[in-house]
Amino acid sequence: MIKLMVADDHPVVREGLKKMFEKSSNIEVTGEARNGQEVLNKVKSNDYDMILLDISMPGRNWIEVLKELKEQKPDLPILIISMHKEEEYIVRALKAGAAGYLTKESLPGELITAVKKIHQGGKYITISIAEKLAYHLDKNIEKPMHQTLSDREYQVLLLIAKGKSTKEIAEELYLSCNTVSTYRTRVLEKMDMKNTAELIHYAFKNGLVE
Repeated sequence: MIKLMVADDHPVVREGLKKMFEKSSNIEVTGEARNGQEVLNKVKSNDYDMILLDISMPGRNWIEVLKELKEQKPDLPILIISMHKEEEYIVRALKAGAAGYLTKESLPGELITAVKKIHQGGKYITISIAEKLAYHLDKNIEKPMHQTLSDREYQVLLLIAKGKSTKEIAEELYLSCNTVSTYRTRVLEKMDMKNTAELIHYAFKNGLVE
């Protein structure tokens, strides 16, 4: 039996996934989490064979949660489930240690196939995601400016683009306001921009935020 934790902040989504996996004879949802910190806490005290991790939960940023999970339990596979199709999310997830990436538009059968393949030690991405990654690698000859940012700098960029204040970003990322300001300065320097307005324009133009 494959023991799963389902991490998603929407109870309806968690319940839907549980019912879907009930139709599979060897997959069982034995844990649930509503945010990243809850995932980390439960992994410390419970044994799971795999984590299904949504990347849009409130609280701690998903990339931090993913990296900390891999530090705690390097052999615990993590399958990302997300509404984001952009290759930037996919690349960062796989680089941070995810064993697979599926969008929430995926069919139930595909999700079950992904879980079984990853449990056997494999990796899983869809054909459409593979095509996006191939296109991403082609573009890497001349990287977009945001790909030069560290994960933390990229997080700050996205939150700035979403209209968050320095205080709000500090609270969301568990940083001081001064540290957030430092990251903002680094982002501006690396991307050769003068102000927040230019960052926001870039983020929307390049599809980093909706």
